Parts: sequence; C-alpha cells; structure tokens
Amino acid sequence: MKKVQTALTIAGTDPTGGAGIQADLKSFEERCVYGMSVVTSVVAQNTQGVSLIHHQPIDMINEQLACVFDDIQPDAIKTGMIATEEMMLLISDYLEQYPDIPYVLDPVMVATSGDVLMEESSRAVIRDVLIPKATLVTPNLKEARLLLDRSITTVEEMAEAAKDLVHVLGASAAVVKGGHLTDEATDVFYDGKDTRYLTKERIKTKHTHGTGCTYSAVITAELAKGQGVFNAASLGKAFIHDAIFYGIDLGHGNGPTNHFGYRLKGVPNDIKICEKIREGERS
Repeated sequence: MKKVQTALTIAGTDPTGGAGIQADLKSFEERCVYGMSVVTSVVAQNTQGVSLIHHQPIDMINEQLACVFDDIQPDAIKTGMIATEEMMLLISDYLEQYPDIPYVLDPVMVATSGDVLMEESSRAVIRDVLIPKATLVTPNLKEARLLLDRSITTVEEMAEAAKDLVHVLGASAAVVKGGHLTDEATDVFYDGKDTRYLTKERIKTKHTHGTGCTYSAVITAELAKGQGVFNAASLGKAFIHDAIFYGIDLGHGNGPTNHFGYRLKGVPNDIKICEKIREGERS
C-alpha cells in the first residue's frame, strides 16, 4: 500500500465546520494528506459568533497527543487555538521531542466575529516558547499587532513585522496576512533572508469565516509532502483565494469558505495525485 503523508492539527472546534479542526481536516483531505486532530477546546460557535468555550483538561490533551505520537507520527504539525499557558507548555514539550517535524503556528487569538479566543496572559508564552519553535508563523494583522505590541498600518510595516517575528521572536519564517489593509489581498512572507509578497485580487464578500485556519492547514499539508516553506505558503495563498472566490452562502453571519473551491477551477495534477491515493495504488 502506498504511504500517505500525515498532518496533525492541535486546535479548537467549530460545530458548523467553517473553522478550527473541522476546517483543518477538510483542508488536509483536499491536499491529499491524512489528517489527525487533537482537540484543545470545545467551542460552541457558528458564523455569527462564539457562545461558549470549554477547555479540555490538560490530562486529556496530553493523552490525545500521546495516542497520536505513539502510533502515527505526523509529517507536519499545526496549532490553532491554544488558549492557556498550560496547553502551550505541554505542546512545547512535544515539539522539543520531535524537532525535525515542520511546525506551523497559527496564533489564533481573535475569531472572525471578533470574539477573543486566548487568555491575555498566554500571549507571552506564545512569544517566548512557541514562536521560536515554529517553522512558520502565520498571524493576521490583529494577531501580529498583539504579538509585537505595535501598530501595523502599511505593507511596509507588515514587512517589518514579518522580519521581527523571525529576528526578534525567533520563528524560522513568517507570513503576515494583510486582510483588508490594501485594495489587493497582500500577505508578506519572510524567511530570514528574502521578503516576498503574496498578492491576489480582493474578493468582496463577508464569507471569510475560518480563512486563517484553512490557509495555515494547507501550508501544513504541503510541508508534510516535502514542499519548501515559501512554495507551501504560495500554495496556501492560492488555495484560500479560490476558497473565498468560490464561496458558499451558508449561515446568517460571516459564512465559511469553500474548501473544494480550487476544484472548480481545475487543478489536474492535484486531482491525479488524489485519485492515485484514493485508489490505494500499490508501490
């Protein structure tokens, strides 16, 4: 049986499927990677907002992680919503045990609806403990401002923020996502040497629930398959652009993106790869 690459998401939930581990698993599947998940928090949310959050006991999170790593070691890891210091320190221990596994840190602090998803005291732990272990950190503008404790209002300041996430906070690479900062949807990538700009046309829509989760999950899947960090980020950008462009009208608030949007455009090579894996092609 052909070996399939694996990716692990460590994050919170979304019962309506647009964000969190549900979005991550959909994204892994679409990129032909076997997805696994460890639930940090059970979040009662929908397209309109968050109504209740229940954090999993730390022993339960640890047991989930142990079950994964004792049986199926992931080829790449991403973290999303990690709300408490205790969770972060536990995850850091696992990252230290497996330093060669690519790690994508999506510092989920605020939901698209504006709801705060992280304890304020945890920000220092993300900065000091997790970011230095990250192969790539992927904050949006709000998150970058919180991590660096400063205003970011131009593309030039985004580029400086990406550099500081690497040179000051210690990530190996960073993508600062521009959101609605400019007329085009521009993100800034920096890997310690080169600054590159990922730009797509802006899609006028409110249906952007879970975009950050999906973007970082695609990057994680590509790293699991052996892509370089910039190529993985570029593919993530293209995927999320199509997911927004071919959006689906669901819910009464900020609706979800379309995780199979790229198929509507046609990506033959990826479809062929999926077909081979799904047919169980023998090596």
